[in-house]
Amino acid sequence: MKPILTALPNFFRRHKGIVIEVICFLFILLFVYAAVSKLTDVQKFTVQIGQSPLLTNIAGFTAWFIPIMEILIALLLAWPRSRLYGLYGAFALMVMFTAYIIAILSFSEHIPCSCGGVLEKLGWTEHLVFNIVFIALAAIGILLLTPPRYQREDLTPLGEQGFTH
Repeated sequence: MKPILTALPNFFRRHKGIVIEVICFLFILLFVYAAVSKLTDVQKFTVQIGQSPLLTNIAGFTAWFIPIMEILIALLLAWPRSRLYGLYGAFALMVMFTAYIIAILSFSEHIPCSCGGVLEKLGWTEHLVFNIVFIALAAIGILLLTPPRYQREDLTPLGEQGFTH
């Protein structure tokens, strides 16, 4: 098992550019598809959100806020200079969606689905796994795009400077 655990990080580092491109492309595809699906029939989406015990009072706002955020995050991911911000946004949005699913599954008797398009066909367990995979993809992208932290002017990465007393 050790070779697999060491091979994956090495693969990600060696193919950093390609991995980041693929991750960003997948999120752009997901968010644009989801946003267009929601905005195509925003009234239906508003009604579906209104059925949720957690979102009833803010259904109108949420029905517009979510697809707008999805489009904004997709735009951030499309430009290399803003990709890190886009990945943070994607990570946050996917964590919120996942927390919502967990809350609905744990505390609600009626489980409404407000997903659009193909995702509407997924069961709740599959949807949870799907979200967790995308959270992991966002985390990988963030780690690959985040420059290493350096200490002092000598540009020695933290953790490699050693201790001197």
